[in-house]
Amino acid sequence: MIWNSVGDFFAMGGYALYVWGSFGICVFAFLAEPLLIKKRHSEIVQTLRRQALAEKLEMENK
Repeated sequence: MIWNSVGDFFAMGGYALYVWGSFGICVFAFLAEPLLIKKRHSEIVQTLRRQALAEKLEMENK
């Protein structure tokens, strides 16, 4: 595709909403993914620590 101006480039041949919307969703997903992974990792570590502490206390009470 050949663009004669910057406006033509951003208009994307009449498909600007679809093209730029798709890019926006991808950028959002790429930014959100590491944050969600970090949150889930923290939750898993916290759960494992609680389980280990509970097992330790259970062993001490026997």
